[in-house]
Amino acid sequence: MKILLIGANGTIGSAIAKELGPRHDLISIGRSSGDFQVDISDSASIRKLFERVGSFDALVCAAGNVNFVPLAEMTEKHFALGLQDKLMGQVNLLLIGREFANDGASFTFTTGITSHDPIRTGASASMVNAAIDGFVRAAAIELPRGLRVNSVSPNVLVESMGAYAAYFRGFKPVPAAEVALAYAKSVEGLQTGQVFHVG
Repeated sequence: MKILLIGANGTIGSAIAKELGPRHDLISIGRSSGDFQVDISDSASIRKLFERVGSFDALVCAAGNVNFVPLAEMTEKHFALGLQDKLMGQVNLLLIGREFANDGASFTFTTGITSHDPIRTGASASMVNAAIDGFVRAAAIELPRGLRVNSVSPNVLVESMGAYAAYFRGFKPVPAAEVALAYAKSVEGLQTGQVFHVG
């Protein structure tokens, strides 16, 4: 399978690459690294990426930015990053990518536990993650040609606790390798319209 992996150099992306790379043709994509580059907040950049890589069998996005700011300090501008980057970036990967996807291809997006278990300073992350999960469920029932779409919603990672422990007190972190299995399930399985919760 020809798999496009966006965010390949990140903690989750690296684990996905380790899981899927040995048995598939994995194309590494990042904002400034990898085999190809893309800025998912820019639809023109997304289209340029697809024109360069051509047809594919699966796309996995393990990228997307949001602001973590106390609600009392948040403005429309703080929300705009998550809306334009993590939310519409992944939505546009499907809207544009479906033109290049082979019949039966899959799209797998990344959300997170804050969609249903919020944290302090996480209003934007909760909103964006929930929106992506909702989009996945709705888009799946309308996709043609056997195309599939799912999202993976992981808990905080073991590997990230050094930086994020203060925000996730009481949460049980999960290893990135365990999260990567959910992406394998989405890519190599047959399910669509699913949100795979990990941890």
